[in-house]
Amino acid sequence: MTEALTIDSPSVAELNKKIDLLTTQVAFLTEEAMRQRSRQQEWDDLKSDLIPVSNEAFMLAVQQLEEVEQCVRLENILEFVKRLARNTCHFQEMLDQVESLMGFWEDFSPLSRDVFLKVMNQMDEMERKGYFAFLQTMLEIGDDVVTSFSEEDLQNIRQTVVPMLETLKELVQPEVVEKLQRSVAVLKEDEPRDASLFTLIGQFNDPAVRRGLAKSLQALKAVAE
Repeated sequence: MTEALTIDSPSVAELNKKIDLLTTQVAFLTEEAMRQRSRQQEWDDLKSDLIPVSNEAFMLAVQQLEEVEQCVRLENILEFVKRLARNTCHFQEMLDQVESLMGFWEDFSPLSRDVFLKVMNQMDEMERKGYFAFLQTMLEIGDDVVTSFSEEDLQNIRQTVVPMLETLKELVQPEVVEKLQRSVAVLKEDEPRDASLFTLIGQFNDPAVRRGLAKSLQALKAVAE
């Protein structure tokens, strides 16, 4: 009877090993179930947070679509799709032109940079020479003219510009400029030592003096008239 209830030691060790393995598996399954439950809880929380937002977005989309309901219909969408299909070749040509334009720009970019640098250098040179300061001064003068003269004054100036230009044209003739230069040179000279009345009367015998005097009298008469 005692012999029948006896259990071999190897059998007990094997049984304990299986129990330990089973315990480990049960613990793993329990931990995995807890992680699954945690993930499920997080997903439930996310759904509970997103459902109000999605409902609000859906209602907003419905409201926006109601505003364009007359235009956005199934037949309109189908017609739009058919037009897209019919114009596929045009779209292809447009894409080819865009690609050609991009290639042209890639080729033109170095040249445009060179032109830009030249323009900037030229503008810098003009700035150093004072062109921009001159233009600024001219603009200020223009502002002064606009604010100082009335419309009637400007009309009068406009009418007198052509005669003034004609006069200036005559003044810049070579022979006139030469005479003016000689006259200025004479005026800049010192006074003559002998300026007596008899000396002046004697100069009337000079034909050039008489011609100059006659022209001076004609000029005075023209001014008086």
